Amino acid sequence: MNAKKKVDQIKVTQIKGLIGQKEKLKKTVEALGLKRINHSVVHEDNDVIRGMIFKVKHLVSVEKV
Repeated sequence: MNAKKKVDQIKVTQIKGLIGQKEKLKKTVEALGLKRINHSVVHEDNDVIRGMIFKVKHLVSVEKV
């Protein structure tokens, strides 16, 4: 029997604009799938996504789903 483990998910919302930010931060926000202020996306809670969020923590908010 293959029991699938439930994967935790997190909701990431862009709360600040990208004008005046460094290009690397803009690309990180884009890689997260965010397009504008108040836009939200849901991702699996893993180390890669957590690292990206840490880099742009001043631009986004995070909550568990």
